[in-house]
Amino acid sequence: MFSGSPNVEAESAGLNPDADNLVTSELVEWAQIIFVMEQAQRRKLAQRFKRHLKGTGIVCLDIPDRFAFMDPDLVRLLKAKLAPFIS
Repeated sequence: MFSGSPNVEAESAGLNPDADNLVTSELVEWAQIIFVMEQAQRRKLAQRFKRHLKGTGIVCLDIPDRFAFMDPDLVRLLKAKLAPFIS
């Protein structure tokens, strides 16, 4: 969704085994900031990748992870919550 934004390199990845693109230690080390939808995801990420998160910020967007892919309401929420981080 934001990969076309100037000065932004973005990847989407999930923590659940059925995710199209799973979070890996390499992806975590590559990221400067990781955005998660819910606090439970933040905890799971921190548990699984603790040693790889040094220097990587994790931001919880506090959006329930119940939306379908590219749901218009989700897109609106993401744009609003991520605006301060993407310029």
